[in-house]
Amino acid sequence: MDIFKLGDKILALLEAMFGFWNNQISLVFAMLGQSPVSFKGGGPWAVIEGIEPIFVAVGSSLVVLFFVIGFCSESIDVKDEMRFESILRMLIRLGLAEWFVANNVTIMKAFFTSIGNLVGLISAGTTTQLAIDSAQADVIKELGFGESLVMLILTALLAIIIIICGFFIIYTVYFRFLKILIIVPLGAIACSTMAGNRMVSHTMSTYCKYFLSCVFEAVTMALAIVVCNAFINAGLPSFTGSYADWAQTLIYLCEMTFTIAMTVGSVKGAQTLTSKAFGL
Repeated sequence: MDIFKLGDKILALLEAMFGFWNNQISLVFAMLGQSPVSFKGGGPWAVIEGIEPIFVAVGSSLVVLFFVIGFCSESIDVKDEMRFESILRMLIRLGLAEWFVANNVTIMKAFFTSIGNLVGLISAGTTTQLAIDSAQADVIKELGFGESLVMLILTALLAIIIIICGFFIIYTVYFRFLKILIIVPLGAIACSTMAGNRMVSHTMSTYCKYFLSCVFEAVTMALAIVVCNAFINAGLPSFTGSYADWAQTLIYLCEMTFTIAMTVGSVKGAQTLTSKAFGL
């Protein structure tokens, strides 16, 4: 009897789960394509802009200090160091350090805009939407009462896991914005080390690498989501063709949940993956 078939209930729950996941993914892509400048209506960035002049003032003062430290550490004979090319090299280094201290935020904004546009291109189209495979939906509808009851309970448990994964992926994206907003003011101090010797200026190099890994993390997150959603939309593996209907449904549900969990793991480890890919 139809009243003992729970296939429709399972499909309804799956559609609700997919709808929740798609909403979370849409929100994630909207945030990843957003610049920290306009995040949350620009409120957090306004706070950073208010604090930034303090760090610029400190960085400008440190430029002179690091320049003196670099000059003293590299100078063995003052007469030899007073050649025109040596003086010109030191003045260029000093000028570049001052320029980066004063304009590092402008450069960061350009990166924010470029990465946002790139994420927008990646997320364009229908590849980011999760949908129930039509063949698998037919299998679920034809399940008997016993199999469908077990699958309904399993689907409910998997729904809880997917809800947790959905909130966790939002948390990861929010945390990325927090990291970027915190390190932006520190850029002025990091750039001031450019005036020093190689050992001192290594601080700026390290800062730039970390900044790039945080910014390009959005691209890695977007790629991970698109690819993992494609895994689920591809349906069941070919070797399951000879399996019973209930076995196919079980594999489908488990693979779906596993892939969603893998998506969250990929998003969480996006910064590490980006750093390794770019050698940062």
